[in-house]
Amino acid sequence: MSYLLALDQGTSSSRAIVFERSGRIVAMAQQEFAQHFPQPGWVEHDALEIWQSQLATAQAALRQADLRASDIAAVGITNQRETTVLWDRRTGQPLHHAIVWQDRRTEPFCAELRAQDLTPMVRAKTGLLIDPYFSGTKLKWLLDHIPGARARAERGELAFGTIDSWLIWNLTAGDVHATDVSNAARTLLFDVQRNRWDEELLALMEIPPALLPEVRPSSGDFGRVAAQHLGGEIAIGGVAGDQQAALFGQACFRPGMAKNTYGTGCFMLMHTGTQFQSSTHGLINTSAAQTTASPEFALEGSVFVGGAVVQWLRDGLQIIPNSGAVQSLAESVPDAGGVMFVPAFTGLGAPYWRAEARGAILGLSRGSTQAHIARAAVESIAFQSAALLQAMSRDAHAAGSAPLQELRVDGGACVNDLLMQFQADLLGIAVVRPRVIETTALGAAYLAGLSCGVYTGLDELSAQWQAERRFEPSVDRNRAAARMAEWDHAVRQVTAP
Repeated sequence: MSYLLALDQGTSSSRAIVFERSGRIVAMAQQEFAQHFPQPGWVEHDALEIWQSQLATAQAALRQADLRASDIAAVGITNQRETTVLWDRRTGQPLHHAIVWQDRRTEPFCAELRAQDLTPMVRAKTGLLIDPYFSGTKLKWLLDHIPGARARAERGELAFGTIDSWLIWNLTAGDVHATDVSNAARTLLFDVQRNRWDEELLALMEIPPALLPEVRPSSGDFGRVAAQHLGGEIAIGGVAGDQQAALFGQACFRPGMAKNTYGTGCFMLMHTGTQFQSSTHGLINTSAAQTTASPEFALEGSVFVGGAVVQWLRDGLQIIPNSGAVQSLAESVPDAGGVMFVPAFTGLGAPYWRAEARGAILGLSRGSTQAHIARAAVESIAFQSAALLQAMSRDAHAAGSAPLQELRVDGGACVNDLLMQFQADLLGIAVVRPRVIETTALGAAYLAGLSCGVYTGLDELSAQWQAERRFEPSVDRNRAAARMAEWDHAVRQVTAP
């Protein structure tokens, strides 16, 4: 049983990938699901549709690989983080649509907490800022707005979970209500230094403890997939939030190693080892995927709209037929012609944290074309990521750490050579694309493989990582600094009172 099945539940689609022990992809299935936008700034998913789509892709991947459940050593789960589900323990039915990580509806409550000067306390315990991004305030909103939910929660009738917990519950037919440290760390309810739910934070958010899943290390026992789902029982051996899973899949196991994932959003993480390193430059500290009970940490910066800007060009402006067409359109002009695109559709994340900001296309002239807008959209992904790395470098310098030597990249948009080269030019360091770019799913598979003995340890996984291409900086640092100054000016225009 040298095969591993990774379930990769993302913001816009569910995927399942079968890996060989070597990390080679044997089969992959993917299914998109509906996005719901009931009000401006609100984003929801149907949790049952997520479960059904994830199960369907797992079944399809096994069929495609011509494998049975008995051929799979273990299942690993990775998931969109912070997205919040509340369900009935008896029926397994959600009480409401899942509230997605992008959702901003709880900003008024977050503003109240910030006004009470609670940010230092929250940050010291969780490593996070007080922001609608995280799960705790979403859960409070559900309890406050669903009739009778709070009383039922206090009686132990309801269960809360991020998407990993929701999938574990369904895969095990309700036998296991658990999460891992990397997902628990995204709730605003979890003390990352003690690795436990925090009573003070639960009281602050008015969250009954009976709702909460058990927190376990990322590699370990999460129960068994019920036989009716995949034709036989399979151990669930690894669970991690998507960005921590990608950090693991990129073999960034040592302090100072960093990766950036280019997905719906962009997420840059730098491993800081056992050091809880607070940021003074707009980043957050989060739990890394853990193979033991000992805490490990990472600095993280989150861009809310990364690859989603390309989806908007496709679905909103309808200037490209599919996402893959953006590179050729952007490359049809030598530059963006002075156009700057700040895609703050749901506010700006790190290092700005401006929930009220909204998107803007600046610098338009009579000569501006669809191609210029497309190129500016692609460049906006790199500009936002460069701002993250600048903040990360300042924090690393303040902590006495060595400067970053390279950035490992993954996610759907990293196949765009134009974007990767522009990213290296802005950063002034090598951008390295691995041979296996499905590193989020690979990280989940690695965690599962470690738990069941497919792999002997981290050294074996480090040796297995291979680069596909290195993008070296090709412009001088003065030019790169000038471009970043243009970006900073555009951001100031968007965030001006």
